[in-house]
Amino acid sequence: MDKLEQYRTIIERELTAIMEQTTHSTIRPVELRDKTVFDRRSDCYLILREGWDGARRIHGPVVSLEIINGKVWLQADHTNLRMAERLEDAGIPKSDIVLGFQPPSIRPYTEYATA
Repeated sequence: MDKLEQYRTIIERELTAIMEQTTHSTIRPVELRDKTVFDRRSDCYLILREGWDGARRIHGPVVSLEIINGKVWLQADHTNLRMAERLEDAGIPKSDIVLGFQPPSIRPYTEYATA
């Protein structure tokens, strides 16, 4: 299996595992639901939350990942699950994980790739 296919498989497996862990969460209001979105064509992978919190509409990413130029870009992680560490533990090296939610000026000071 080539590197990109391996990364796609890892990302899908990890996001699916998160969904399985959080499906029965009592923290999230019943009116909200999470779903996975996997687009292998554009290499975009999400856990998307949608629904209502009272009168307020909720629709946005809980976790957002992309594969860009052979690296996994963590664009958003609104969890306490340390997504970058999960990806590393699953076999993606830090040198191939970019914390896209961090400003470019901060990335050199992280343990992860800068771009």
